[in-house]
Amino acid sequence: MKLFTTVVWLLSFWCCYIQAEQALSTQQQQVFAAERAFAKSMADRDLKAFEQHLSNEAIFFGEAVLKGKAAVVAGWKSFYQHKTAPFSWEPTQVEVLDDGSLALSSGPVKDPSGKVIATFSSVWRQEQPGIWKVVFDKGCAVCHYDKKT
Repeated sequence: MKLFTTVVWLLSFWCCYIQAEQALSTQQQQVFAAERAFAKSMADRDLKAFEQHLSNEAIFFGEAVLKGKAAVVAGWKSFYQHKTAPFSWEPTQVEVLDDGSLALSSGPVKDPSGKVIATFSSVWRQEQPGIWKVVFDKGCAVCHYDKKT
């Protein structure tokens, strides 16, 4: 009986997951995939793959504002020089304009131990059908608040 209950629970979970994925538009799925591939470039220590996700006009906000693909790559190069990634990120939300031209992705940024240290927001532009590139990116410190207020 325990095995039967476990199987039913797993099938229910899988069906809910599939339904949630199907509820996303094709464009949302594309941006989720692009953001995940973008994040994988950090995990894989692949600066070239990182660069391929950037629009030529990309602007990244940080200690300094980096304008243009070359400036962003130069500014992020140090993050790719060590064997271990200094952080990781993953999208938890993607919204796309009705006209399909722009999308916003956001989610947590984690340190190597998995602790959430920041959140990110990236604006993606569809530069060709199905091809999304980052045009704006900004990370922000995690907000801590008193849940009683």
